[in-house]
Amino acid sequence: MKAKALMISLLAFSVATAVWAEGTVKDEPIKPIEAAVVKDPKMVELGKKLYFDPRLSKSGFISCNSCHNLSLGGTDNLQTSIGDKWQQGPINSPTVLNSSMNVAQFWDGRAKDLKEQAGGPIANPGEMAFTHELATKVLDSIPAYKEEFKTVFGKEAIDIGMVTDAIAAFEETLVTPDSKFDQWLKGDDKALDDKELAGYKLFKDSGCVACHNGPAVGGTSFQKMGLVEPYKTDNKAEGLVAVSKQDADRFKFKVPTLRNVEMTYPYFHDGAAKTLEDAVHIMGQIQLGKKFNDEETANIVAFLKTLTGKQPEITLPVMAPSTNDTPRPDPFGKGDAAKVEGADKKS
Repeated sequence: MKAKALMISLLAFSVATAVWAEGTVKDEPIKPIEAAVVKDPKMVELGKKLYFDPRLSKSGFISCNSCHNLSLGGTDNLQTSIGDKWQQGPINSPTVLNSSMNVAQFWDGRAKDLKEQAGGPIANPGEMAFTHELATKVLDSIPAYKEEFKTVFGKEAIDIGMVTDAIAAFEETLVTPDSKFDQWLKGDDKALDDKELAGYKLFKDSGCVACHNGPAVGGTSFQKMGLVEPYKTDNKAEGLVAVSKQDADRFKFKVPTLRNVEMTYPYFHDGAAKTLEDAVHIMGQIQLGKKFNDEETANIVAFLKTLTGKQPEITLPVMAPSTNDTPRPDPFGKGDAAKVEGADKKS
């Protein structure tokens, strides 16, 4: 009886502790990120392989990870990305980390979700430069992929919808919880120092949280770039208007997440802000009509760095080898025959 009573007491204490812990989350416009819950491990594992597989590109060199490098905060740290045949991309590559929390995908929101986004770069001539038909043909020619797709989807034939479903399932796991700021939100008052707290107070009091809020600290709305002062850029992107066709949406871009922002430089849709200090200064001026001094800027930057969370721990997949029936890469636009002929001459 005593043991039973002790167990009941411990259970009651555990429940009370859990309720207390939940109640310690501070009432702030920014919310903590929670760890990902994997619903279908086999689909996620398949999606991881597809994410890293460069054979889904014409060159056999570019993968999803090329522009959304998971070792670099889910970006490539370039002003604009490099595409097929060394083409310069038209826009800065946004981070894939926490992207499942976005209201839509791409800067202009042209993809409603991660599944729709995943299919875009594969067939974009300026990015991976393949076709959906060739991508599925490559996968269909590799027995290990065929078996894995059959296990996950219960179908013999592979289609592009299955490919994008799997990639999206993997990307949904790429969240970054347990940042210093999240620890502070959850009740650890020692997680932030005075400078970081001063930066957050200024960030909040200045109105930055009107757009940068929620678990992702952004990503949930489209806002005009240059609300108070015009933003000067040579970049031709016009934002949401390309999708909505409404002139009122010209120069409205999806508000980027600020999670892990110290890792995702350079900043803005045109990649023009090279440092966080540059970004804070410019955004204060053109969006809020404020000119932050050096100390204020340094404090805000210190706060922003507390948003770096635990990065996804990824074990690189080992790809199944291509077969004799697998379409070969064509990185130089000469076709398989020229590639083979060149190889023969060298041998």
